[in-house]
Amino acid sequence: MLETRLDLDRIRAARQVIDPVFLDTPLYRCEALEPLLGCSVNIKLETANPVRSFKGRGTEVVADHLVRSDSRAVVCASAGNLGQALAWSGRRRNLDVTVVASRFATPAKLDRIRALGATLELVDGDHELARDRAAEIAHHQGIRLLEDSLDLETCEGAATIALELVGSLEPNAAVLIALGGGAMATGIGYVLKMLAPDVEVICVQPHGAPALTLSWHQRRVVTTETTNTIADGVAGRRPIPEVLNDLLLVADDAVLVEESSILKAIRLLHDQAGLITEPSAALGIAAVLESPTRFTNRPITTIICGSNVDQSKYRNWLTA
Repeated sequence: MLETRLDLDRIRAARQVIDPVFLDTPLYRCEALEPLLGCSVNIKLETANPVRSFKGRGTEVVADHLVRSDSRAVVCASAGNLGQALAWSGRRRNLDVTVVASRFATPAKLDRIRALGATLELVDGDHELARDRAAEIAHHQGIRLLEDSLDLETCEGAATIALELVGSLEPNAAVLIALGGGAMATGIGYVLKMLAPDVEVICVQPHGAPALTLSWHQRRVVTTETTNTIADGVAGRRPIPEVLNDLLLVADDAVLVEESSILKAIRLLHDQAGLITEPSAALGIAAVLESPTRFTNRPITTIICGSNVDQSKYRNWLTA
């Protein structure tokens, strides 16, 4: 048994409280990508839902716990997708949701948070400053602070993705997972290690936001002063120690990819798979592009975890 914070029975139970709109997302072989990547490619599409990201799985569990504990208010920091998901889950349960984000976050994400009825507070800094401000609000108002990846609901909600994967995975398969705060990587990684231990779990971050990958390799928390990547959804600087401890047990590798590879992956997913992907969602394909011999003739599965993009930037990425 893996001595992580996660629990397989709780993960299975999480499926019972998550709105079905987030469950059993498309999983399919994308043959159009295979000649270009040299391997069998399976896509788990986590964008075909009301918030266009995987985050709704975790926020549904959070919101259910809040209602059961008779709590009516919650605050979180978000680069955009968590805030949208929490606003959606909170709205359908009449919760008071506050989201703190950087004013430099993707405008489309901020607009959707407002449209879903959450209170949005912007800070003049990056995601780490937003985390600090959210903690202040929670303390002063005496409300629940949702900390993505630290709070198990976010990890175990994301882990339900893996319950939908295990039956399709061959023993020599690799699953490539975007690595940001770590909720998706630790959640999926845990389930795979429990139920499909021969599958290789590979986490992927950009060189411009490497903190958790560096931490994994050095087996200690490594922070960075800045981030510099188009993959805003994974651009954290301060890894959470508890998350790192889990990641060390469930991940087989953690790799960094260049911005040019992320852009190429975005274009391939658009042109060959017909998918709009955030840079964070393209990290798995970017990793294959950078290490083709590692994956030659192997079946790989990648999680397309978000599609909330700034349209003008996205058009530029397609022609860069």
